[in-house]
Amino acid sequence: MDNPSLRVAIVGAGWAGMAAAVRAVQLGHQVTVFEAARQLGGRARGLPLTLPDGRQVQVDNGQHILIGAYTDCLQLMRTVGIDPDEALLRLPLTLRFADGSGLQLPRLPAPIDAAAGILAARGWSWGERIALLREAMRWRRAGFSCDARLSVAELCTRLPPRLIREFIEPLCISALNTPLPQASARMFLRVLHDGLFAASGGSNMLLPRTDLSALFPQAAARWTEARGGVVHLGTRIDTLHRQMAHWRLNGRLNGQLFDQVIIATAAPAAVQLLRRSLPADDAPMTEHLQTWCDHATRLQHHAISTVYAQVDAPHAPLRPPALALHSSAAEPAQFVFERDAIALPEREATRLLAFVVSTSRGERSALEAAVVAQARRQLGLTVTPLLTVIEKRATFACTPGLHRPAGAIAPGLWACGDYVDGAYPATLEGAVRSGLQAAQALQ
Repeated sequence: MDNPSLRVAIVGAGWAGMAAAVRAVQLGHQVTVFEAARQLGGRARGLPLTLPDGRQVQVDNGQHILIGAYTDCLQLMRTVGIDPDEALLRLPLTLRFADGSGLQLPRLPAPIDAAAGILAARGWSWGERIALLREAMRWRRAGFSCDARLSVAELCTRLPPRLIREFIEPLCISALNTPLPQASARMFLRVLHDGLFAASGGSNMLLPRTDLSALFPQAAARWTEARGGVVHLGTRIDTLHRQMAHWRLNGRLNGQLFDQVIIATAAPAAVQLLRRSLPADDAPMTEHLQTWCDHATRLQHHAISTVYAQVDAPHAPLRPPALALHSSAAEPAQFVFERDAIALPEREATRLLAFVVSTSRGERSALEAAVVAQARRQLGLTVTPLLTVIEKRATFACTPGLHRPAGAIAPGLWACGDYVDGAYPATLEGAVRSGLQAAQALQ
């Protein structure tokens, strides 16, 4: 029997919140989305950048990569009218450095592409290539699973140091945003399986050719509103209050009642909202909210910085347009992306590079100076930083044995986001899947 139509409030219009909105509308519910900011996208959104010549271009609050295995992201884009083949630049998985060393997978069925790419990797000895293939076969025989207490560093102790530096570490940092000694081996193996050894094309890198707000959240909002939903921007929800079988949302639009509520904000904002909403006269509800908050506050968060820098003179394009970088405390970026080779073309070249620093630390000025030096030494390019975006709580530390907050908070109250318990780390796919699951749970 179909569920009856519910009045559903979604607090937060990032990728998780808009995924929840689309699925809830598909299920026949009346959806209202509340977003405190005046822009859609949350921690994966577009930003304007003004070039020295006065032109304004759209960049993002952080450079993101999708992969072909992100099936729910891709399906939702199609649902709301975005063609992934046009909006995303699809490339074989590449972990190449500026000197040409590293891995690039060929266009072959999985897992043949991974094996062929490893055997053809540049700069690796035959012993190193065989060691990686042997370890991959060992992981495959174990079902790409392991003891939940293992770190990635412990998982890979049999691999040569060069493979750790040039293969395992870039993959781990890009997928889990957590250093190898603290990163969950079980989660890493899950990502490795889905990305490299499952469906053909799953390992492909999908680089956004438009800004992240336009890539999904804006289209999802238009799709939702065209089907009777409502999306309020610049509308903060201050507190929630359980009233009989309904939830009252208090904020600028005071007093609206809803049957169910999905909180789709980042974890710290969700905790703040719930703690402001602790009822003085309902001990069971207070216990529900407080227990969930206590769980969520145990998450440790890492910063990710993106330095947008302009090359001072015309240059030969980076090949490929997404390069791995040798990273250290003095040279902190792990990846660099050439915008002109990825984004939909401007009438004139922007010469913009995006340098990504995961688990970022330090002051903005020191970070920019280090990236400038790194570009000169590793790429042979002189660059000028134009915009540095530091997302202080961009992601949670994906550590061994981590217990993430559940999607169910209290009766009629749900949470979704990349930090909520699920099979993926803090990725766009993890956020989208969480939003879909929250909407599916409405009853």
